[in-house]
Amino acid sequence: MTLDPMLLEILACPDDKGPLLYFADEHALYNPRIRRRYVVRDGIPVLLIDEAESVDETEHDRLLALAEATGVRPTFDA
Repeated sequence: MTLDPMLLEILACPDDKGPLLYFADEHALYNPRIRRRYVVRDGIPVLLIDEAESVDETEHDRLLALAEATGVRPTFDA
């Protein structure tokens, strides 16, 4: 299940209030600035800092390359 485009336009990281990258196939939102991934469960973004996953450099690089290759854009312009 993908997120509603109107919802994506307003989603922001709860920590730094910046835009996120949405990876629909991975059911995740990612903040590359602080290297934190938020899960999307049953079409609902879980934007709780305590439940976010920190990613290592290898995963960070993979996600950025995936975003570039698939045209994933930030949820809004900062």
